[in-house]
Amino acid sequence: MKIVVLDGYTVNPGDLSWKQFEKLGELVVYDRTAFDRNHDDLILSRIIDADIVFTNKTPLPGNVLEKAEKLKFICVLATGYDVVDVKTAAKKGITVTNIPSYGTATVAQMAIALLLEICHHVGEHNESVHRGDWAKSPDWCYWHHPIIELAGKTMGIIGYGRIGQTTGRIAQAMGMKILAYNPSKDKSLESETMRYAELDELLAYSDVIALHCPANEQTKGIINKSNIAKMKDGVIIINNSRGSLIVEEDLAEALNNGKVAGAALDVVSSEPIKESNPLLKAKNCIITPHISWASYEARKRIMDMAEDNLKHYLSGNPINVVNK
Repeated sequence: MKIVVLDGYTVNPGDLSWKQFEKLGELVVYDRTAFDRNHDDLILSRIIDADIVFTNKTPLPGNVLEKAEKLKFICVLATGYDVVDVKTAAKKGITVTNIPSYGTATVAQMAIALLLEICHHVGEHNESVHRGDWAKSPDWCYWHHPIIELAGKTMGIIGYGRIGQTTGRIAQAMGMKILAYNPSKDKSLESETMRYAELDELLAYSDVIALHCPANEQTKGIINKSNIAKMKDGVIIINNSRGSLIVEEDLAEALNNGKVAGAALDVVSSEPIKESNPLLKAKNCIITPHISWASYEARKRIMDMAEDNLKHYLSGNPINVVNK
């Protein structure tokens, strides 16, 4: 049995081991293959004789799957599985699995890190000190941006599933109040510092808006000119969910005119980011390269869960199947 990993470097740049998979078959690991549809021939050449394929962002479109005659099992090394044509896979009898719930804690932690960076600009002030600015300062201390205290402020969380709830708990521990917008409501979560709200109320009363919802027809472009107009002046926006939740031109305009005081984003509409993205030149906009999921602990869980997915498939009892 041949096992092919198409883009192993992202999940394991060298601090983890693939040895657990070597015990299950002949293993071939490619650090990188492709993250777009311009390399179908290359992708096919690497999986043409594979029984098992692991992919993170390398696409497996229908025309490639149709020609991969030996392929029987695909594991996406992430929660989202839109890189795979699951309908074609199902038609060909290929089992497709994903890795759910591996990164709840680390993604929520990153959301708070992004927020704190907006509030304190730690990185910028650190660079300033190392440039010698403090040593040359005529004052005892200085700051380049207003320092923002979060206690007593309201965080609106759009999407109150596992990650949203974890972010909410951390925010409450810092003294914030939570307004949560979610299609389903677990009233047992409500307290003096957390309650559910409709979207317009959340937009109107939140000092910080954090996005933790999936990208779908209801949420795509939810941060747009119309909804930004409903927000408080000086609102802060945090997005480490999906880039398509934001109309980037509208957010850039709101940042530049001061309606939005700051934004911190770990995701954008097209990744890797394009040089033409308007947010790159917007005021007070922090952008990181989609690393919310990438803690050592979360990546180790991905590897272990991927092994578990494969073992269950080989035993005839597949788990985490997304194309039943």
